[in-house]
Amino acid sequence: MINRISVPPYVMALDLGTTGNRALIFDATGAIVAQAYRELPQIYPHPGWVEHDPQQIWADTLGVMQSAVAQAGILAAEIAAIGLTVQRETCLVWNRRTGRPLYNAIVWQDRRTAPHCEALAHEAERIYQKTGLVLDAYFSATKLAWLRQHVVKRDPSLNEADLLAGTIDTWILWNLTGGAQHLTDHSNASRTMLYNLTTQTWDPELLELFDLPATWLPQLSPSLGLMGHLHPAVLGARIPITAVLGDQQAALLAHGCDRPGLSKCTYGTGAFLVAHTGSQVVRSSHRLLSTVAWTSARPDQDPLPGFALEGSMFTTGSCIQWLRDGLKIIQSAAETDALASSVADTGDVYFVPALSGLGAPHWDMSARASFMGITGGTQREHLVRAVLESIAYQVADVVAAINQDQAHPIERLKVDGGSCQNDFLMQFQADVLGIPVERPAVLDATAQGAAFAAGLVAEVWPDYASLIAARPVNRVFEPGSQHSQAQAGLHRWHQAVERAKHWAD
Repeated sequence: MINRISVPPYVMALDLGTTGNRALIFDATGAIVAQAYRELPQIYPHPGWVEHDPQQIWADTLGVMQSAVAQAGILAAEIAAIGLTVQRETCLVWNRRTGRPLYNAIVWQDRRTAPHCEALAHEAERIYQKTGLVLDAYFSATKLAWLRQHVVKRDPSLNEADLLAGTIDTWILWNLTGGAQHLTDHSNASRTMLYNLTTQTWDPELLELFDLPATWLPQLSPSLGLMGHLHPAVLGARIPITAVLGDQQAALLAHGCDRPGLSKCTYGTGAFLVAHTGSQVVRSSHRLLSTVAWTSARPDQDPLPGFALEGSMFTTGSCIQWLRDGLKIIQSAAETDALASSVADTGDVYFVPALSGLGAPHWDMSARASFMGITGGTQREHLVRAVLESIAYQVADVVAAINQDQAHPIERLKVDGGSCQNDFLMQFQADVLGIPVERPAVLDATAQGAAFAAGLVAEVWPDYASLIAARPVNRVFEPGSQHSQAQAGLHRWHQAVERAKHWAD
């Protein structure tokens, strides 16, 4: 344990997401004093395939760390601890001797392994009982199996004993520590479809099912605890890395959701609604995911470890990005607020946001995105409003499912992520749910959660409850007079969803 008397006053959070990589520095009051960001290019080799360059992720991580320290005007030695949070399920394989990846990282949105999942449909219940996950190409297991089959086995020069695999946290931690640590935490491991929720270990039967060698997998470590030290070559200081979490679990921690009845929704590339379920695994009857919230090396002092229920929606912020970059009917995400507000409704146009299939609670890998109800009178304002409403409708479906699966209904939805800056979307979300929607002052909750976790372990902050209580709220959106209209729209949207399902079968 680090001696608090000599603890430096800053904490760095690394937030490595789907569309960009960020470093933030927090001071002893929990305020952000510096941040740096680099957008991450998306690679689309074939329809339904999504990849990232892992070397680019590492180079950008170095760049944003150095930029944030310079912007803060501090010495690296003044940073008490580093917390890491990452996009989950995205995975890769690399050579431990050369340090080079064998292939691009396969992103969580990637659909190339849908046929593999379909071939294993008879194993779906066994996989769910072990992992709490729905059998889907979203998770890491079939992605790693594809890499072994299509990359590793086709190169006779490779020695599998030299290969390491992992999600993005494992890759970055390995590089941050100069190759000293091949680790992942339990929250990220629980998203691989190789981790047994009951035993909290890698499952030998699942490794056999997916034909993956155990030697590839990283060692499991608590989410909150010492994971290693930053190699001095990175920033010139040997800084402890004291927290690693999946991005949605980090946001859950940042919102103070450490016990049953508390939940949050992050509106990022996708939307992820997570409800803490306490120390016991709760199983869903509505195809929600059972997952690890976080684990701790000090469960008596850190935020209560435990499990969670999650509804994962693949396309939210990315469909707004598609309006900008694909259809080119908007110039920026910010203008969607005014465009949607400029019309009274969608003109009976509905959008199904299945650009990467449908996630919870539908889980249809073959669904495809569509606008329905377009007429000669449809304008771009109607299309934009339909896209924003579809985000709120997806979340409403997951809230309804969680309320039926647990004894503690959601009475207030805490939100974060880039898209929750959109006032129209947040007000419509409150209207369709009929409950308040609480938006914090700091929208980077994933990074904030990683910083809070790392700083608590390093004893920069002695008390989690006080840290959460001091976290300011920006605005609470109360349900208004449009609740009935929004509910009617939800029913109509369900009809559109049914028509979009199984399109690519």
